[in-house]
Amino acid sequence: MLKTMDIKQEELDGLLERVRSNELQEGDYELIKALVETVCYLSSLSDEKAASIKRLLKMLFGSKTEKTEKIKTDAGSQQAKRKKKKKGHGKNGAKAYKGAKKVKVSHQTLKSGNDCPACVKGKLYGEKPPARIIRITGGAPFQATVYELQRLRCNLCGQIFKAQAPDHVGKDKYDAKSGAMLALLKYGSGVPLYRLGKLQASLGMPLPPSTQWEIIESVADKIHPVYTELIRHAAQGRVMYNDDTTMKILSLMKETDKAAKRKGMFTSGILSECDVGKIALFFTGHNHAGENLSRILQKRDSRKDPPIQMCDALSRNLPKDFESILCNCLVHGRRHFVDIMDDFPEECSHVINTLAKIYAHDQQAKEQNLDDDQRLRYHQTHSRPLMRALKKWLQAKHENKEVEPNSSLGKAISYMLKHWEALTRFLEVPGAPLDNNLCEQLLKKSILHRKNSLFYKTEHGAYIGDLFMSLIHTCNLQQINPFEYLSILQNHSSEIFQNPAAWLPWTFKDTIGQKSQETADNP
Repeated sequence: MLKTMDIKQEELDGLLERVRSNELQEGDYELIKALVETVCYLSSLSDEKAASIKRLLKMLFGSKTEKTEKIKTDAGSQQAKRKKKKKGHGKNGAKAYKGAKKVKVSHQTLKSGNDCPACVKGKLYGEKPPARIIRITGGAPFQATVYELQRLRCNLCGQIFKAQAPDHVGKDKYDAKSGAMLALLKYGSGVPLYRLGKLQASLGMPLPPSTQWEIIESVADKIHPVYTELIRHAAQGRVMYNDDTTMKILSLMKETDKAAKRKGMFTSGILSECDVGKIALFFTGHNHAGENLSRILQKRDSRKDPPIQMCDALSRNLPKDFESILCNCLVHGRRHFVDIMDDFPEECSHVINTLAKIYAHDQQAKEQNLDDDQRLRYHQTHSRPLMRALKKWLQAKHENKEVEPNSSLGKAISYMLKHWEALTRFLEVPGAPLDNNLCEQLLKKSILHRKNSLFYKTEHGAYIGDLFMSLIHTCNLQQINPFEYLSILQNHSSEIFQNPAAWLPWTFKDTIGQKSQETADNP
């Protein structure tokens, strides 16, 4: 701790004069030492303040990039190389429009088997792939159709006769597709209900926010067993990523004003890698990410080995009641050096460039389609020597007192060394990931909702948001059309309650195909 000394200006002037004339007196050493320590302390405070301001700016406005090629990774003021612009115009081809309506157009005058009108001798055939053109039309997000049913009245008895609505009209004012689209717009794209209501009203097809919420709530009532079943499947995953972000629930805020053990509110994002693919889950409330992970692991088969868990080094991310193979995020450790790159360019460049080589090795393992055991051996051969050398370098900085422990660089080095075992788990455990980027990408869906809608009103509303975000993002991860999926679920609500496992994102198509086959066999 810095020792406090009261020094008058006359004493400083006298000290300077004695230093200039080389006539130091007894006690001048303590005075000079105090001045040097003050300068060093103020310098470290300045460095920490600059790093804190950078972190604050990233929180407020977001970070443009942390990619190695975009930051200064060499000593001095050498500018980072600009990434070459990819070739192409950026437009999508016809194959990208998987959800578009397909219309086959036959030739107006010719067909397969006709004589060639050009050479007369040849025959035409239809094996050539069709040419494709794309036409995109605009309109209101929700279209309304008014059916005017004619009414006839007898001029004698007064009896009124009304025309019957066509069979395809149905009884419900809002169909399953409207409910699916509302859920996608709000919880998939972050569009607030009031904003959508204003848009619909301006287009002459009103859809008030209160009505929108009633539709969304009714959809959730029809499909919620699927969310519970999704949690059970996620609990069996081999690798689990978890993290959380803040989220307000107004009803809980009123309760915490009175009396509560914990006032913070969070949305936890948990991503589970299972045999069926990646599963995304969201939970909003007072619980931290580790507590929500414990909630999931309660449904795990006790015969299974503990899962690999990837998270940052916060203790609140750990499931206290369940065992896991803990991995810490390498990007979080790297970020401490990225934040202070301008203050310590040489040291930070060394760390960042070393980690860039680790990621290059991991990318090569993916490109070679190595399985978990092969990937582990590849990293042990190519990455382990680099990480050992980096650890020795970090330890030498501390042991040789080349770095002030309380400086921003000293703290960055201490973080890496403290969590070294968990940060390098990919060198010991097959399938262990390098970072928690997948979970951070997952949480962006919740953050998008927070940026636009700001909060949830009640815990019930938060549960519905978690339900839809989980289903929508799981569909996105497994390349399944979430609009089609949510629409189909509503039309099979009673069957979902009987057997929700048959209506998960990766099983519902097989279930529908099986039902269609049974209908065809038993007309």
